[in-house]
Amino acid sequence: MEGDVLSINPIEDSLICVKEDIRGSVNPNTNEESLMAFESTVQQSNPQERSGLDSVLVEREEKLEKEEHQKKEDRKKEMTITPAVRISDGKLVVKDRTILTGVPDNVIETSAATSGHVEGIFLGAVFPERNSRHVISLGTLRDVRFLACFRFKLWWMAQKMGDNGREIPLETQFLLIETKHGSHLESDNSNEENQIVYTVFLPLVEAPFRACLQGNSMDELELCFESGDSETKASSFTHSLFISAGTDPFSTITDAIRAVKRHLQTFRHRSEKKLPGIVDYFGWCTWDAFYQEVTQDGVEAGLESLAAGGTPPKFVIIDDGWQSVAGDPQTEDQNEKKSNPLLRLTGIKENEKFKNKDDPTVGIKRIVNIAKQKHGLKYVYVWHAIIGYWGGVRPGVEEYGSKMQYPDVSPGVVSNEPGWKSDALAVQGLGFVNPKNVYRFYNELHGYLASAGVDGVKVDVQCILETLGAGLGGRVEVTRQYHQALDASVARNFPDNGCIACMSHNTDALYCSKQTAVVRASDDFYPRDPVSHTIHIAAVAYNSIFLGEFMQPDWDMFHSLHPAAEYHASARAISGGPIYVSDAPGKHNFELLRKLVLPDGSVLRPRLPGRPTRDCLFSDPARDGVSLLKIWNMNKYTGVLGVYNCQGAAWSSMERKNMYHQTGAEALTGVVRGRDVHLITDASTDPDWNGNCAVYRQRGSELVTLPYNAAMPVSLKVLEHEIFTVSPIKVLAPGFSFAPLGLINMFNAGGAIEGLRYEVKSGAALSELDAGFEGEANGVAAQRAENWSSEVVGVVRMKVKGCGQFGAYSSAKPRRCTVGSAVVDAGYDFSCGLLTLNLDHMPEEGQKVHVIEVEL
Repeated sequence: MEGDVLSINPIEDSLICVKEDIRGSVNPNTNEESLMAFESTVQQSNPQERSGLDSVLVEREEKLEKEEHQKKEDRKKEMTITPAVRISDGKLVVKDRTILTGVPDNVIETSAATSGHVEGIFLGAVFPERNSRHVISLGTLRDVRFLACFRFKLWWMAQKMGDNGREIPLETQFLLIETKHGSHLESDNSNEENQIVYTVFLPLVEAPFRACLQGNSMDELELCFESGDSETKASSFTHSLFISAGTDPFSTITDAIRAVKRHLQTFRHRSEKKLPGIVDYFGWCTWDAFYQEVTQDGVEAGLESLAAGGTPPKFVIIDDGWQSVAGDPQTEDQNEKKSNPLLRLTGIKENEKFKNKDDPTVGIKRIVNIAKQKHGLKYVYVWHAIIGYWGGVRPGVEEYGSKMQYPDVSPGVVSNEPGWKSDALAVQGLGFVNPKNVYRFYNELHGYLASAGVDGVKVDVQCILETLGAGLGGRVEVTRQYHQALDASVARNFPDNGCIACMSHNTDALYCSKQTAVVRASDDFYPRDPVSHTIHIAAVAYNSIFLGEFMQPDWDMFHSLHPAAEYHASARAISGGPIYVSDAPGKHNFELLRKLVLPDGSVLRPRLPGRPTRDCLFSDPARDGVSLLKIWNMNKYTGVLGVYNCQGAAWSSMERKNMYHQTGAEALTGVVRGRDVHLITDASTDPDWNGNCAVYRQRGSELVTLPYNAAMPVSLKVLEHEIFTVSPIKVLAPGFSFAPLGLINMFNAGGAIEGLRYEVKSGAALSELDAGFEGEANGVAAQRAENWSSEVVGVVRMKVKGCGQFGAYSSAKPRRCTVGSAVVDAGYDFSCGLLTLNLDHMPEEGQKVHVIEVEL
């Protein structure tokens, strides 16, 4: 046929086919099939026709040999990929950047490959002799920025920032290092060489030993191993320190903790634990109201007082003061009586103050019933020490096997807290229940409380366990046995997982925590100590970086009527943890409390632990005189950002106590960005969100729109703060964009938004063509649009809990707003796009939320 080229030679046809397969095929089987067909054809041909066969076979063999060679090279390359974290030539190298130099030969490196998909290694060491305590240098650390969380007391951690190894405190339990100076914005650069790399160091527990980090005067980073028992010894360690790295600090830390969890298999991550119900309600604690003088009448007076102001508590913590305790019996022949005898538990039931005068058998159940039936509380918690009481359980009580034991405090803790040498616990000892009997003790105590209607316990003094390991296998073993018993008893007696861990900041406890989901985040709120308030806010934020991986941090009680009340209250609102006060009856600031508490006693709780923003991780907002502290958290559809001036006071490494230091009286100025809320992208309903945000300043009632990465200045004096609600802007059409803010009279406004849905209508198409729709295309308006057409551009449907003033950003004045089925009047500020409407009451009975619709 004309135009077609026909082959009449079968050899040529097969030769063309084979050559094409050899040159283009990636499937060896295809080559074999073509060759077999080719050879079959050739066998039927004459010798002259076979003349091209040899060249084809040679070409094919060369091709296959090259492919096989490349495969071997690829496999070899895969096997020799340089680990991201490694020890090489006496250096700790992270992503080709040297962190430590002069790493000793007796430091042992083990790959973390078996601990999941994480870039990291475990380190240990070999020593010439077995001992109960070892210290080894890991190498020299210089010219980096670090954040250390260390124990400045036996019970509590605080933060320390620095540049060199000598600045790393004793008892450091968490260390984060930045391997490149510069702005956190650099990490968005696609060129990995220009990215900041974050390296996390996690000293662990290994067998009966617990490890921690410390620096020395030669800028060396040291690893300390301790068993806490002179008879518990070892000389070889392989998995006492985990090191991992990444370019996102928060996910790097989470991934590292999860890798350690897979390795140890002794604890659970916060996200795997059941949060008790108290975290979603407002509460009251008796401690700072009454201290140990608390009574049943005092508890009821406090509940009545708070409810009368429209902020009813839904849980109460009856703190220290309800238990049966006494000092040691004194004999007449004692030459010197103790002036301040340490009190010990004498029984698991309540003391005389909490017994019913008419019927002493009723006991603590009476006040529990009053709290729940008369005052509508959902939860009642009580306090006890992990060893029963401060002085333990008096020997001979209830046959729990309690014996006197004297704390053996580690050298690092004593150096940071010299007062331990004369502490009453160290001098007078404590009645220590044998670990074999402690489950019985907890179960009988908790069982009695549960039978009285108590829902949970605040378990205090937890770190004392590490000092009591002598003769019992060491600190790690004693802590493990006690916490296993506590977990089992809580699970059996308090089905809501009602337990708060307190004075518990040692890794002995953290790395065996499977049940407890709430942990106090710092040293106490001290209402009478003015030096403590800025220190408290900084400590809870930085400690939450580490503690928040294990449990939900509790930022402690506070006073609503106090010079620093709003400073503390706003921080609790964005903490993600429980919110409760310790006001004395009749001493309340209800205007402040109504920014925290809804009329039904619930709170607007963000979803995560509050933590410092990425650009604050290595600055020191308590000491450097120039930095503000920014704290971020997430709601379902918004973020929240708190800014605090915490300068002027900190723990002194010289004086070993909290102290004022010189700082300027003038305000400090920093900047906030929408992207300071680390996971703000998760709040957007639009997968193509451009990064623009509506930002509402709570104290100034000011709304601004910020393009992606644009900054807004904020200036604060010491003890001043500001809260910003950050909401991703949704563009429905050119000139029409929207961002919900929530209940703008509340600290965490966006926590009120339970549902959000955008619906684009037919008017959106018209807005793209009609010049009458004035405004922007990217959501940040230069001037406001207004829809004069008969077509609706879009509808925003929101589910909102609570009551008060609802606010949102709208680039255009809404056509109509409804709450439920009722059309409502709405205010609109053309200067900034702030839409407001009033929710005068809580949702109707049977309804959890208001349904709000805004037509644009």
